[in-house]
Amino acid sequence: MTTVLQIYKNYFPVSGGIEGHIRLLSNELVRSGQFEVKVLVTNLGRATTREVLDGVEVIKAGENITLARTPISWKLWREVSRTEADITHLHFPYPFGELGYLLFGKSRKMVITYHSDIVSQKGLLRFYEPFLLRALKRADRIIATSPRYIKSSPYLSRFQEKCAVVPLSVDIDRFQSVRVEDVERVRRAIEERSTSSLRGSPLVLFVGKLRYYKGLPYIIEAMKAIPGRLLIVGTGPVENSLRAQVNDSHLEDKVLFLGELSDEDLPAHYHASDVFVLPSTYRSEAFGLVQVEAMACGKPLVCTELGTGTSWVNLHGETGLVVEPANSKALADAVNTLLGDAALRQHLGKNASERARREFSKESMVARIAELYNSLASEK
Repeated sequence: MTTVLQIYKNYFPVSGGIEGHIRLLSNELVRSGQFEVKVLVTNLGRATTREVLDGVEVIKAGENITLARTPISWKLWREVSRTEADITHLHFPYPFGELGYLLFGKSRKMVITYHSDIVSQKGLLRFYEPFLLRALKRADRIIATSPRYIKSSPYLSRFQEKCAVVPLSVDIDRFQSVRVEDVERVRRAIEERSTSSLRGSPLVLFVGKLRYYKGLPYIIEAMKAIPGRLLIVGTGPVENSLRAQVNDSHLEDKVLFLGELSDEDLPAHYHASDVFVLPSTYRSEAFGLVQVEAMACGKPLVCTELGTGTSWVNLHGETGLVVEPANSKALADAVNTLLGDAALRQHLGKNASERARREFSKESMVARIAELYNSLASEK
């Protein structure tokens, strides 16, 4: 049996796109019976913990300090040197993890999933760039989440010959199998929080961490021209400034902050909405996995053109609409186009659901990565 070591900064119960991806991948690889999977991440405290979750050995190395949103753990490097594996699978960007492997990694083969360029931390990138290039050169395979990111990334484009495209995925059945009564419960809860003039109006949904690159100020501004309500699911570092913008714009009745939702409640909120929006403004949004969740629920999308995977996931005119970033009017026009045409919403939503199952199912992702692992394991 092939042993795989996944390395990143966080893991369940910490929520996030990459954290969720690693958990889904690890669980499904173990379930296949072909792989033994270990996950090495940092702990939120100083102690190192070990546990088995769903058949996956999870090692959380005690954290020393956080710098530039990057947890630093010397114990993680020690665990890298101690942990035996046939294949180490790094999830970039986590510079401390890649450095740990370069210094102490022992596995015969190494894979990197390149989730995103480093965009905001320019100072860190100037220091780290030589090590990043060394890690990419040392990797036996580099996984990119879309073909567009390989061509547009200044780093991946240098290593195209060793890149493989494996899109991120979701459990399609989880998002499609939703009870009607749960959807109605969500709609009633939204109605109870709305003024009489807005009851029964359309629902525009955003799901994600509230970070600088998500472009939420632009969709909030766009809500002045959209005859509906915006539901914001998630929390994050810019939440206070977003709430201030809503208050200053007197949009309290049109923009509702719902906070974090449980895995059980989230699918019903997708189904209760009319349009899903991802208004991101920077390349940090490399894929937009929440788009796949909305597609699985049969919802048309509005996203922005960033030159990354967002507009490869959401195909303009086929599964939704794509507009230029940082443009509130363009967002409002696209959302209003969909809200004003029920037949178009239904057509795009149907296409979205079919594309989600065809291209972004967990079964497809795990099969592709398992094949990649097996190919590496068979190499001498």
